[in-house]
Amino acid sequence: MRVLIVDDDNLAQELLANFLRAQGHQPFIAGDGQAALAILDREAISVIISDWEMPGMDGLELCRRIRAGAVDRYVFTILLTARDSAADLLAGMSAGADEFLTKPFKPEELRVRLAVAERVTSLETRDLTIFALAKLAESRDPETGAHLERVRAYCRLLALNMAKQPKHAATVTPEFARLMYITSPLHDIGKVGIPDFVLLKPGRLDDREFAIMKTHAALGARTLDAALSQYPKVKFLQMARDIAATHHERWDGQGYPNRLRSTEIPLAGRIMAAADVYDALRSRRVYKGPSTHLAARSIIVEASGRHFDPDVIEAFLACEPEIMATADRLDEEPAEGRGSAAA
Repeated sequence: MRVLIVDDDNLAQELLANFLRAQGHQPFIAGDGQAALAILDREAISVIISDWEMPGMDGLELCRRIRAGAVDRYVFTILLTARDSAADLLAGMSAGADEFLTKPFKPEELRVRLAVAERVTSLETRDLTIFALAKLAESRDPETGAHLERVRAYCRLLALNMAKQPKHAATVTPEFARLMYITSPLHDIGKVGIPDFVLLKPGRLDDREFAIMKTHAALGARTLDAALSQYPKVKFLQMARDIAATHHERWDGQGYPNRLRSTEIPLAGRIMAAADVYDALRSRRVYKGPSTHLAARSIIVEASGRHFDPDVIEAFLACEPEIMATADRLDEEPAEGRGSAAA
């Protein structure tokens, strides 16, 4: 596993790193919580072993930041501390720590903790499987490019910013945002059931073809409902089903397949709708060129209260710089074909 050691003590760093290498793990080192977040942003770290007390951002605050959504995946967190009171353990668990180790660490205890971490982080395989299934469905459509990568990043950004709105704070938890990131790539899973003469048509669809294309939302919902019938309490399946079924519904009730309106549409579907349309506007198709960010933004904002939930658009505007940065980072369009953001 890739394990991040977070400690301001050079000797502690060296002891832990040597132990981890001897166990076959790959250690990374950070001197404080802020440096740790920077490493987490660029490296696929599975486990953190962090000292509790450090200058700057300590281990407790690092746990809070990770669980609040600073990282787009689950990272198993072990706090290394001399504290052992019930109040301290409660504070650590409340911040999101998975395990505690007393300093100085005992090798056998750490070995056991790492074995637990390996079992827990293996759940990431589920997330990779979900994404692989979504990519398989997407592979039938040659125009989508990095669409799945972009929309899941947009969905996570929108959810994290909706969590800052008082009316949604209780619903849009860090876990909700994480599930949006995991399950949003399944939004078009129903397209596996759309015939090639419609899905692969090199141009705009006529009315009959578009009617066939619109059935993909219901097809996707039925596919995921079949899984839910076997595992009805699995949250990621519930959210995936809601997204597949409702990402083409509209706030004003003029969408499909069920003409749901307003809050009849599950929140995950409302978030997905904005992310999907924004990405479609920014992408090249055989019948249109890619829009600039400002052009897409104008369409999205103008449709607030008609196509889109106004609260989702408020979140979109709140994280607009991050949306733009994500679009640029994952853009497959050459710069000369894309046009400037100010165009």
